[in-house]
Amino acid sequence: MSPTRWSKARDVVAAYVGLTKPRVIELLLLTTVPVMFFAQRGVPPLGLVVATVVGGTLSAGSANALNCVYDRDIDEQMRRTRRRALPRHVVSPLAALVFGVTLMVLSTLALGVWVNWLSAWLSVAANAFYLFGYTMVLKRRTTQNIVWGGVAGCFPALIGWTAVTGSLSWAPVVLFGVVFLWTPPHTWALAMRYREDYARVDVPMLPVVRPARVVARQIVLYSYAMVLVSLLLWPVAGTGLLYPVAAVVLGAAFLVEAHLMLARSRHSDELTVVRPMRLFHWSNMYLSLLFVAVALDPLTRPLV
Repeated sequence: MSPTRWSKARDVVAAYVGLTKPRVIELLLLTTVPVMFFAQRGVPPLGLVVATVVGGTLSAGSANALNCVYDRDIDEQMRRTRRRALPRHVVSPLAALVFGVTLMVLSTLALGVWVNWLSAWLSVAANAFYLFGYTMVLKRRTTQNIVWGGVAGCFPALIGWTAVTGSLSWAPVVLFGVVFLWTPPHTWALAMRYREDYARVDVPMLPVVRPARVVARQIVLYSYAMVLVSLLLWPVAGTGLLYPVAAVVLGAAFLVEAHLMLARSRHSDELTVVRPMRLFHWSNMYLSLLFVAVALDPLTRPLV
């Protein structure tokens, strides 16, 4: 293969990978695998973890690819998304649609055959809600888009649990609630950074239609609710001391950062003053470390 053809082939492969939004997948898997450790009360079988990760990756990649197909019109106009494969016409909408549907079929079969069918159908439900509930109905119509649309991103906590136990219980529901309440502060902080993009395409994200101080106030309220729900895992699941200590420390740091953002936003809407990306980056750290604590808690109980 000539260097030119090799370069084009590499670009096409990279474009298809980009359709799956790998960074989003990483975050979803971060809430899946630790829950498997928690459900197992130790280290789950490696084969089961691999099967769940493969199925979950294909599932999330499918949802993200289909989202790109539907949103290609606004992605072309937004600075944050105009370098994606469809706006650059590296991949055609039909090809991306086929790719997304194929990934969905493969993910359902992988989870159903290698893990269990409850996990597979939960994955299908998450994808359906993300595509039809959030992308097609909520996103362009209401400021509550990410609040309820974020439900789809909470399913990995349930899938991780059912992959190990084959059933549901209150523990994964609590973790579902943590991710549900974490999503608005995380997403609104990012949306504040790109509010001009969303305004350009008439997507009514809360930071587009409300001043920064109102958004920051909502972020503080959701943050308190998130921290309180995170602490419920201790009595509900009978954790050791590692998890509640981590939840308190991480939650306190998150609340401090949310209040600092609220203070900065009281007298200005300027991004250089409000600095929403500080909260956005901390929100990633918070969720990562909290779920690491979820995974480590059963491993350290004999030592606590």
